[in-house]
Amino acid sequence: MTDHTYEAAQIKVLEFDASVWKRPSMYFGVGQGDPGLPASVLCAVARHALHPATSVGREHTLRTVVEITGNLSFTMTTDQPHTWEGAGAPALGYYGSLLRAEWWLPAAAAALCERAAVEMWCDGRGFRQDLSGIRPLTAPQKFEPPAGSGTSVTFALDPAYVGYASALPSNIENLDLHGTYCSEPAGPGHVIIRGLRDGGTDREVLYR
Repeated sequence: MTDHTYEAAQIKVLEFDASVWKRPSMYFGVGQGDPGLPASVLCAVARHALHPATSVGREHTLRTVVEITGNLSFTMTTDQPHTWEGAGAPALGYYGSLLRAEWWLPAAAAALCERAAVEMWCDGRGFRQDLSGIRPLTAPQKFEPPAGSGTSVTFALDPAYVGYASALPSNIENLDLHGTYCSEPAGPGHVIIRGLRDGGTDREVLYR
């Protein structure tokens, strides 16, 4: 019988972004080099907004807009209700970024980006942060927010990682935003996906 015991020195613990780079299929279902990786990233982010962590909201309750602005760039904006305590600012998450563990799939998507940006707002207070991958370039900065409460993340996928010939889907009518394990009935929430390449509105699709 083969001895499969391991020494502690043989175990290598990867940081979160390194784990995503090494094994993107664990997060998005496809590996590096697969031309479908950008589409899988977009679907994973939208799916996470439709089925958020319980600390964010119930499934099928958030209202989210995903705008595809370029071949490898898109923005997710959702009406996440924030409850900030203490200093009235969001607590920080991965590497001191505004993305915390409840947004782990958008955080994983940001890890594959050459740049990303996060905005959060609530009760007239807004905070914005620029990222390189998921690593902050700056501390959160205040900005004049829109009304209500929400979170917005802008992603610019790294073409050197996902492939220079890869692109986000142009066919946005038949994306899988529910996944295998969704058994919840339709609720008040939804995801709207808009194609905005070249500055124009290609089309808009509503998913519930």
